[in-house]
Amino acid sequence: MSYDPATEALEQQVRTYGAVAERAMGEISRRIVGQREVVQRLLMAIIAEGHVLLEGLPGLAKTTTIKTVAETAALSFGRIQFTPDLLPADVIGTQIYDPRSGEFKVRKGPVFANLVLADEINRAPAKVQSALLEAMQERQVTIGDQSYPLARPFLVLATQNPIEQEGTYPLPEAQMDRFLFKLKVGYGTPDEEHEVISRAASFHEVPVSKVLDSETLIGMRDLSGKLHVADKVRRYIVQLVFATRDPASYGLKDLAPLIHVGASPRASISMERAARVNAMMQGRTFVTPQDIKDVGLDVLRHRILPTYEAEAEGVSTDDIIRRIFARVDVP
Repeated sequence: MSYDPATEALEQQVRTYGAVAERAMGEISRRIVGQREVVQRLLMAIIAEGHVLLEGLPGLAKTTTIKTVAETAALSFGRIQFTPDLLPADVIGTQIYDPRSGEFKVRKGPVFANLVLADEINRAPAKVQSALLEAMQERQVTIGDQSYPLARPFLVLATQNPIEQEGTYPLPEAQMDRFLFKLKVGYGTPDEEHEVISRAASFHEVPVSKVLDSETLIGMRDLSGKLHVADKVRRYIVQLVFATRDPASYGLKDLAPLIHVGASPRASISMERAARVNAMMQGRTFVTPQDIKDVGLDVLRHRILPTYEAEAEGVSTDDIIRRIFARVDVP
């Protein structure tokens, strides 16, 4: 086999960045007990510069986890606590009149940061939630008649309590589709909760070191775009997404009454982006079908709208996605 310097250099970069990601996860684990998969997905999202929605009951350290990731990655951090009386200007900023100069000056909101924590995003009405749309998609905001670019990398990490909780509002479908992942945060094991109690008793927060920075993250993102994705792997992504729209054509006739709206083309793009980063974090220069399986559930669960029949039968979106992965042929 002939020696290819370009391939060797790519493999070396992938190994280097994979080790950096593993160090970052280890550093975060010093403060966060358990939740390894959630932490891994958050790091993947930061590398891919994709937004994340975390759903779980109160008290599961969603906010603490996000803040710890921001500390480890040495990113500027902004927090927005969503409440029913929040205004769009509280998110993106506003113009303020200065009587001394006779001019309007811009006061930028907390969205002007690398990593923005939108805490309990479903506590605010749709008008405020939609204020994030331009920032999430265009990575800029408009205040008055002027547009302002946001820092890079930029991503929104939003938390929400389950929709059935009192005082919450469902997110609009257009906004849901802009999240790379939707992660479900659950309870840990008894041993993990025992460790949480032990740490809390000390009243001291465990310090974490800064392992990543903006330049490294952008380098990792750019490198993930150089990884090889075979045509058959890309077609596998397309088949999975199309199976959510037309299950009967893929031998999934029993799922047709359960899916009201399938995943959008943004789901296909997101699945490949996430799979590339997943492969890179494992030290590979190519994407496999297993990478697609690893990220597929978190990429698709918020992009499929189940029917009332599915809800009546107690069939969740996760159940639907697992059936699709189990029955669509793997290349």
